[in-house]
Amino acid sequence: MYKKEILRDTSKNSGRVRPWQEKKLANLTYSEYLEVLKFKKANNVSKCGEVLQFAKTADGLKLYQTWFCHSRLCPLCSWRRSLKNSYELRQILGTAYKKEPSAIFLFLTLTEESSKLGELRKNLTSMNRSIYRLFKYKDVKKDLLGYVRSTEITVNRDNLTFHQHVHILLMMKSGYFSKGHYLTQEKWSQLWQRARKLDYKPIVNIKKIRASKKDNSLIASAKEVSKYQVKDYDYITDDEKGDLVVVDELEHALAGTRQLSFAGILKEIRHDLLLDEKEDDLINADNSKVKDDIVGTVMYRWNNKVSNYVRWE
Repeated sequence: MYKKEILRDTSKNSGRVRPWQEKKLANLTYSEYLEVLKFKKANNVSKCGEVLQFAKTADGLKLYQTWFCHSRLCPLCSWRRSLKNSYELRQILGTAYKKEPSAIFLFLTLTEESSKLGELRKNLTSMNRSIYRLFKYKDVKKDLLGYVRSTEITVNRDNLTFHQHVHILLMMKSGYFSKGHYLTQEKWSQLWQRARKLDYKPIVNIKKIRASKKDNSLIASAKEVSKYQVKDYDYITDDEKGDLVVVDELEHALAGTRQLSFAGILKEIRHDLLLDEKEDDLINADNSKVKDDIVGTVMYRWNNKVSNYVRWE
């Protein structure tokens, strides 16, 4: 039976309440859109995170068991995936920094013109091929140790276009800033224009990232790369008719794609840490993995009447 005890799951570090209610409400709206659009997965998406079992520990509640739908646009899964990617990437970068303490980290953002309705999947596919070409160029490859990249998409509702751009955290050799090696922002723009085969000069941003333990710049960059591929407020708004068009475009464009891609030493470290074997694990999304300090478990179930998670026994 239900007890009217509402879930309150707070972060030990920040004290903030984790957004289970907010993300589940968005998940239900998203599943309704999928049903209207006749996507077969609509029913499965609606059951995502329906029942949450937590372990009770000295540090508070730790997610112990649930079922996630893993749909790319599911707000619940996207939130957990972002936490997981950020935590794991910090592990990878920490190990990389220990292995190559003199390495230089750069944060590169590649942009291009926005996609019109019906063009997004084609342009994303072409962009991925262009990035592959970019990193094959001698000017880039000679100092490259590794990288991790993600694609972000923002939606312009005024003219219904989709702005796809790429965030890349580059790990370069220590001599990158020496004569004959350093690439200016203008040079990066030229290389991207060539790789992307554009008839205009694209906007590119490149900046150095401090990697010292006293500076949080590298952690901030990891979070930037790991953030949501598409934020749910871009496709869940008060405009249901417009939302349906946006969701349909995004679903077809993102099907079968990856959120993060690794190369070089960062890919090797990810493999050595066995993180590529845990890609679908959205339960242990951060360093809150349950160990041996469990003093009990508690279960919460989504209750449509109160639009929140309520304790279940």
